[in-house]
Amino acid sequence: MFNIGDKVFYPMHGAGIIEAIEEKEFTGEKQLYYIMKIPTQNMNVMIPKGKEEDLRLRKIVDSDKFDEIRTVFSDAETEENVHPNQRHRLYMDKIKSGDILEEAKVIRDLTRISKTKNLGTADKNMLTNAQQVLISELVMVKGIDENKAHEYLDQVINQ
Repeated sequence: MFNIGDKVFYPMHGAGIIEAIEEKEFTGEKQLYYIMKIPTQNMNVMIPKGKEEDLRLRKIVDSDKFDEIRTVFSDAETEENVHPNQRHRLYMDKIKSGDILEEAKVIRDLTRISKTKNLGTADKNMLTNAQQVLISELVMVKGIDENKAHEYLDQVINQ
């Protein structure tokens, strides 16, 4: 499904490049794995070949699709009034979906909540992780460095 050199997005981890496809042996079984380098996290991830769909691995979005996140941040609708436990599950599902617009909604809502009250530890961590993952894709889509990506995201959030 993917080839060496493809720029891909792995939910919960971020965007990276398939650097190799290697056969590895774990628990006595040999299997092919994508070796994905995630530059913004300075890490490599091994993804079992054949599990791409289950793990929601996808090619990175194009620049036009990425720019659609602006509409998410300008949208007045939020899910702020959901009980924190329900909200956490709902947001985690959105992040795990791999849909960039759903991820942007999580960032939008948690940012709005943080402006009126202090976020709990779980919400703070979720917001930070969601921002890092979105920034990792922004770096690859726009071909900019992390600092510029942070500036871009801050500008979009505060528009």
